[in-house]
Amino acid sequence: MNQEPIIRVRDLRRDFTVGRRGAGRQVLRAVNDVSFDVMSGETLGVVGESGSGKSTIGRMLVGLLPSSGGSIELFGETITGRGGAQALARVRHRLQFVFQDPHASMNPRMRVADVIAEPIDVRGGWSRKDRADRVAELLEIVGLSGDFADRFPHEFSGGQRQRIVIARALALDPSIVVCDEAVAALDVSMQAQVINLLMDLQDKLGLSYLFIAHDLAVVRAVSTRIAVLYAGEIVELAERRALYEDPKHPYTQALLAAIPRPQAGVRKPPIRGEVPSLLNRPAGCCLCARCPHAFDRCRVEAPRLREISPGRKVACHLHEGS
Repeated sequence: MNQEPIIRVRDLRRDFTVGRRGAGRQVLRAVNDVSFDVMSGETLGVVGESGSGKSTIGRMLVGLLPSSGGSIELFGETITGRGGAQALARVRHRLQFVFQDPHASMNPRMRVADVIAEPIDVRGGWSRKDRADRVAELLEIVGLSGDFADRFPHEFSGGQRQRIVIARALALDPSIVVCDEAVAALDVSMQAQVINLLMDLQDKLGLSYLFIAHDLAVVRAVSTRIAVLYAGEIVELAERRALYEDPKHPYTQALLAAIPRPQAGVRKPPIRGEVPSLLNRPAGCCLCARCPHAFDRCRVEAPRLREISPGRKVACHLHEGS
């Protein structure tokens, strides 16, 4: 694996203004000082509850949302700040996106061939024959028949539509694919098929993934490393096996404890209560009001994400002496 990251994110922030104009307007910080790297050929899983900021991060990476602070570097190009738009244009073809709902991410009036060829048409420079050959090749790569090219999206199942969306993402030979809840809209059997396809494509094409999901079982199946998000912040970052076998952060422990197990049924998470309002973040740790291990320092000082062992980072005062 290449030791130089192909994605480098540092202190990334994203604010949204909510409320009416004037004194009633407030700032909601959806992503707060997030930092991570993605290496060539790996899958970084990003997991968290709804509203944790994981999809916002994915959209900032591909330029669908601007950042409010911090930096994003793709293939050595800084796509945030002054000159960021020009830098993103230079590397955009190397970074593609797969959305959660395949039906909503395709124009229902376009035939499959035109859906898949959208990136080719935007980039330009392809003859009609080369375009058609590439569409047929992409359909074969994702396990679909070339005969499907003249059909419309509504003629396919959810799993087939997601394969079409994946084929479109591969049209320009990207290095990184951001998968935002890419299997969440599918039933369990279709999820397994699409996950297997993504893993096969990674082996064949040398792809890297940023895999965003709320399902811990799915993230475990595909990820090399996992970042756990809570209230817009990374609270734990570790290799997959280490995180699942020995979670360090109380929130990670709660997520894993809540996974249904056939032998024991659904286990209740040990952390109760609600995620704090992102309009009024607590002075200390965002989890302290729900954490059974919280002490005085947690209520006044926010912990920083720090490395507690090689390859493992945790944002928790409990581990600052480890």
